[in-house]
Amino acid sequence: MQLKGSIKLINETEVISEKFQKRSFVIVTDEEKYPQEIIIETTQDNVDMLDNFAEGETVTASINIRGREWTSPKDGTVRYFNTIQAWRIESDSNAAPAPATASAPAPAEDLPF
Repeated sequence: MQLKGSIKLINETEVISEKFQKRSFVIVTDEEKYPQEIIIETTQDNVDMLDNFAEGETVTASINIRGREWTSPKDGTVRYFNTIQAWRIESDSNAAPAPATASAPAPAEDLPF
């Protein structure tokens, strides 16, 4: 599954334990009538992916949705939690180059020889 939008916020990496780290970011979707602010996390080796992006940049995040059940040790209440995890993030800013102006020379690959 993929989510497309602009990055609103990139958080710092959280070291949860010696063997686990995570980092979250927020994407504001732009494909719905009402844009959504979706928090997404990266874990382990994927936390470094966010170093290549900046707030305000338009991206497409490939994600997995994870869910789990949790039972309260105090009163036995059962709750369910969801997590959205990104495993790839691609910039959309270089998807299409700007058109050349009339005064710009033609690129070498467009010449007939």
